[in-house]
Amino acid sequence: MKKIVCLGAGLVARPYIQYLSDNGFNIIVASRTISKAEHLIEGCKNTEAVTFNIAKDDNLLEELTKKADLVCSLLPYTYHVKAAKVAIRHKTHFCTTSYISNEMKALDDNARKAGILLLNECGVDPGIDHMSAMKIIDEVHNNNGKIVSFTSFTGGLPAPDSNNNPYGYKLSWSPRGVLLAGRNDAKFLRDGKEINIPGPELFENCELMEVPGIGTFEGYPNRDSLSYIDIYNIPETKTMLRGTFRNVGWCSTLDKIADLGLLNLEERSLEGLTYADLLKELTSSSDSNIKSTIAKICNIAPNDPIIRRLEWLGLFKEEKIPSGTNTILDALCNLFEEKLQYSPGERDMIVMHHEFLVQYPDKQQRITSTLIDYGIPNGDSSMSRTVALPVAIASKMILNEKITLTGVHRPIIPEIYEPILKELETLNITMDEKTFDL
Repeated sequence: MKKIVCLGAGLVARPYIQYLSDNGFNIIVASRTISKAEHLIEGCKNTEAVTFNIAKDDNLLEELTKKADLVCSLLPYTYHVKAAKVAIRHKTHFCTTSYISNEMKALDDNARKAGILLLNECGVDPGIDHMSAMKIIDEVHNNNGKIVSFTSFTGGLPAPDSNNNPYGYKLSWSPRGVLLAGRNDAKFLRDGKEINIPGPELFENCELMEVPGIGTFEGYPNRDSLSYIDIYNIPETKTMLRGTFRNVGWCSTLDKIADLGLLNLEERSLEGLTYADLLKELTSSSDSNIKSTIAKICNIAPNDPIIRRLEWLGLFKEEKIPSGTNTILDALCNLFEEKLQYSPGERDMIVMHHEFLVQYPDKQQRITSTLIDYGIPNGDSSMSRTVALPVAIASKMILNEKITLTGVHRPIIPEIYEPILKELETLNITMDEKTFDL
């Protein structure tokens, strides 16, 4: 029986473990919090949990990797390269769902020499977005067509029946990750023109977008879309834009949150401060009516929905910031963690929508590809399923020698994406493709 080591027991790990257990693999779940790992493996055959801290337990990492046929890192992305280097040393295949960093890319030659695959970006975004896009791009190219325009947006959101707070958002991954994403610069191509958006202006550059069958969302650009012109092999395109979906109102609110300095990562003491104290400090105000001060600074009315959202979150309260919080961003994360949780029985959803403008020698078409997937009430979230199942399927294929590549890869070639998309369909994770003649 082939052995897999799963590093991490976080929000998306359970479907990975369950799928591979059901498919006859032996799985070791290595987590800093052993109780989390033990909880995840309940009811799963051929599994065991071990206590493991990637930052400290170097010898244990060596030992676990040496006896594994494949290691999957579901840890924060900053630890992937460390684990991948150990995998190369022991000639053990390695997977993640995270973006390929420059440091990971630099391991390509060593991985090839070791005869192993370092497969990255095999989750939902990145992951299913790559695979579903490349399926259409390859079909267009194989039929002598050209991609004139490509846009792709994805969002992890509450399902409409669970969308019951003023932010239109609940946490299906780390609040710190959600908020840090709002600090990133973005660049993309639109109608042949390169557009660069500095991080502080990110949320000013959202637009309303209609997704058939589900409704209207705000879409804003996600990091560097330009690099995907080469990655997707579409040098002919005049538009390349990858972005994020949120419910209406999110972008204007996060824009003001950023303007107020609440995404600041500088380490400092916040001991003894209340959230209202913090806002007074950030606005240099001694006014007892902090709500009115914030409205003036943000140039909005005191009863604007943005003010109501800030108040609902708890930013105007005389409530002390938890002891030990050492950045303003983490103070905000505490409120997100407290207020933006799913209640029992509520469900999330993943919405992904690609749009292609395609030129053939004799016609022009618009192609759409849409995923709307819902979490299971009191079961696995859509986020956990759509992140974990693609990399779980890939892990099975690697160990069954259905994928025989070596080096650093993402799932953009038919050998990887075709069987994964096909199996995802059997698990009810399906892209709905439509073609319109223009």
